[in-house]
This record gives sequence, C-alpha cells and structure tokens, in this order.
Amino acid sequence: MRLVTFNILHGRSLDDHDVDTAVLSAAIKELDPDVLALQEVDRNQHRSGRADLTAIAAEAMGADEHRFVAALAGGPGATWTAATGEEQPDDAAYGIALLSRMPVSGWEVVRLPALRTKVPIRFPGQVLPTMVHDEPRVAVAASLETDLGPMTIANTHLSFVRWWNGWQLAHLTSALAGARRPLMLAGDLNMGPERAARITGMQPLGLHPTFPADRPVEQLDHVLGDPSVPARSEARQMRLSDHRALVVDVGER
Repeated sequence: MRLVTFNILHGRSLDDHDVDTAVLSAAIKELDPDVLALQEVDRNQHRSGRADLTAIAAEAMGADEHRFVAALAGGPGATWTAATGEEQPDDAAYGIALLSRMPVSGWEVVRLPALRTKVPIRFPGQVLPTMVHDEPRVAVAASLETDLGPMTIANTHLSFVRWWNGWQLAHLTSALAGARRPLMLAGDLNMGPERAARITGMQPLGLHPTFPADRPVEQLDHVLGDPSVPARSEARQMRLSDHRALVVDVGER
C-alpha cells in the first residue's frame, strides 16, 4: 500500500507562481498513491482558478473515498475566518484532504487548539520579528479496509510556531488514542522527525529532507506509524510546491 503526504502549496508552481490543475493532476498520477494526505488545499479560490483541488486529485488517482476539511473559510487576506465545519460544498475554503482508493468505514475530524494572539516570527532577511496570526489547524482520520487489514490513517498540518505545534501534536495523539490499530499519522508537522516521534510515541516510516523542495535541508513532512509497520520510503520533488512529496510503501522493507 502506497501512502503519500504532500503539502501542495495550493497547487502553485515555484517557477511561475501559477496554479495549473493539469500539473497537479499529472503529479498525483505520477505519485500513484493508494492513500493520499494533502495539505494547503484550495477549494473555490480565485488564486487556483476556483478549482476543487481535492476532486482533481481524487480523479487523478482513482480515489472513490475522499474528504476535504476546511481550516479557513473565505478568501486570502481580510476575509479569512476560522472554518466551523458547517461550510457548504461550494463555499470558498482552504484546508487539508485525505483520499483513498480503498474503502473507508468511518471518518473523524479533529479541530486542534488554536493560538488566540499574535506571535513574533523572524522571517529570512529580517532583523526584528514580525507579529503574525497563526491559522486554525485541523486533522482528519479515516478507518480503512486495506489488503494489509483494517487500519487508521490520519492527516494534519500543524502550526509553524514551534512551542505550539508540539501541544497540537500531543492533543491529536490523545484524540486518536482509541483509533483502530495499526495507526499511521501523515502530514506537514512543521517539526523534525525526532521531536515528532518523541511526542507521539510512533516511529518515522520515512526519513528524508522535504523542505525546501529544490534543495531540502529539513524534514517537515512525515508519516509516523506503530512500531510493527514495515515500510520503504523516498522524497520526490514534483513540478509544484515548495515541499517534496514523501512516499511511503507500507508493508515493504
């Protein structure tokens, strides 16, 4: 079973900063996932041609089962608001998605603790930090019926604020404590593998730098699993995004 996690930067190419849904579709076909965890996913946004990027990915990989979960509703800038889960299918939104070729017997959405105040972040080239708001964060988990047996796979995109993303990951780990095992957690965790493993008690199923895509120096994107899960892995640079896609073939050594 191939599990892929990919922060798609709302489908944007770093070459021309445009969103070409044909490039996204080709990338998903090339990755050939059985289960796909996507982050930074647009739905009905002007910047991505009003496309439903989850639906495009689902068609490309042949996934009958898929779930988009909005973290933000509205559009970039002043109109962004925290999503509530009550958004309509055609509402403009931004969030994460989990897609599967295999049957899903149940879904669970976990809305993660949110920072209520601005935090200081020092961006490259700046001497002084900038006060910024973090965006709301969510996770989605699917109970799957696979050729390897029943399992749970979850997807999330955590805060870029280091001291807060650890709290979010601990919260998510607790929320998934009763999930059917084996459990795999995929996504952009905005932290390294050692810290992610320590917080979750799970093992990294792929150890590869994933960011920035052209010359990666750190691993922000992960697939974590129970210790008994064998896997082979690689990180692939695609024609879109500032992250590499992390590809994990589960059940193979």
